[in-house]
Amino acid sequence: MNDLDKLRVMLPHWIEHNLGHGAEFSQWADKLTADTPEVAELLRRAVNSLQDAQSALEDALGKAGGPLEGKSHHGHGGHGHHHHSSP
Repeated sequence: MNDLDKLRVMLPHWIEHNLGHGAEFSQWADKLTADTPEVAELLRRAVNSLQDAQSALEDALGKAGGPLEGKSHHGHGGHGHHHHSSP
């Protein structure tokens, strides 16, 4: 498998992962709005940045030829961190 094919396997995972982080950031911003509006605003800025990244990742996947059919994007050994959605 060449590097472009590897990228076509990884990009769908990165896209999905990015969406999950954006949703988490939004939830935390909502929780923190009343007590720490400055932090909430920074999290919302992060969500906007992730939306820009999302667009770039989707464009990259399209230009790379789309997802590589028949390949799982989970066979990369994990991404090395865990998600925590509650304080």
